[in-house]
Amino acid sequence: MRLGVYNAILHDRTLPEALEVVASLGLTGIELNAGGFLPAVHIPSLDDILVSDAARDDFLGQFEGTGVEIAGLNCNGNPLHAKADIRARHAEDVRRSIRLAARLGQTRVVTMSGLPGSDETARFPNWIVNAWNSAHLDVLDYQWQVVGDFWREIDRLAADHGVKVALELHPQNVVFNTRDVHRLVETTGATHIGVELDASHLFWQQMDPVAVVRELGELVFHAAAKDVRINRETAQLYGVLDNGFRRLDPSESRTSLGGDEWANEWPKPAAWDFVALGKGHDTAYWTEFLRALHEVDPDMWVNIEHEDVELGRVEGLQVAAAVLRDADRALQESLGQG
Repeated sequence: MRLGVYNAILHDRTLPEALEVVASLGLTGIELNAGGFLPAVHIPSLDDILVSDAARDDFLGQFEGTGVEIAGLNCNGNPLHAKADIRARHAEDVRRSIRLAARLGQTRVVTMSGLPGSDETARFPNWIVNAWNSAHLDVLDYQWQVVGDFWREIDRLAADHGVKVALELHPQNVVFNTRDVHRLVETTGATHIGVELDASHLFWQQMDPVAVVRELGELVFHAAAKDVRINRETAQLYGVLDNGFRRLDPSESRTSLGGDEWANEWPKPAAWDFVALGKGHDTAYWTEFLRALHEVDPDMWVNIEHEDVELGRVEGLQVAAAVLRDADRALQESLGQG
């Protein structure tokens, strides 16, 4: 497999400094943020690259001799948001990222399916978790119409540019499990929309990422390596839908998600936490995860996403990289390629 890092955790560094960190981990790729919830910190010349060959070549020149290459673009956001300004900006970021990928010789753009409001008059996104009420199915019918219209357009754009769009199966989006993926493809007739298999969001929903990869097969285009630890004592009281988040004050350090929306503080104590690889599932599990991905595409990028608040930026990457490299080594040995 091809192993890399999603760059958001390294936004405190310049691109050359981030490439040095990735190379020091024994990894060979970096997935670059290109918009959405987070800015394109490591692609400051993005707009110029879209129109200038010289700007493109200058940007790509920063990777020469580093042993690290671009491992896809990422523009996670909500391109279907109920608020028109956020929706328009995030949707355009998806389109722009597809065009940028083609300019940079990339074939993968990672994003999310998005989440509309409950109807055309809604002010906020509405995630239907359990549609036992008939009105909830009315909401889902409306949302799927919005989803279908947008992703048909994006599929055509992606096909025209030779790019595949990989949707993270992230809760608080319309598409967050295998049934939804199949429905999206059937609804849109998509040929260039599939999945970024981020194991972490499947873990906390009590799904098995290995089984999901084998169910989706060639619809898996890209992968993220991020672990989850279920905190049993807390989970047995609050469940995995624990909603004990705290609103951060403007005077506190907080992350903008676009417009007037901000990330909240994680519940304390939490039913589950994002952790570095190995802290939730051992190397043997990650070996089988890589095996399932290898069956789909031996050249697929698997990029570490670090959100373990118990570990520093580089420290967390080091822990995760050691587990991921060991898992890949075990896979290659089992395939007779070690």
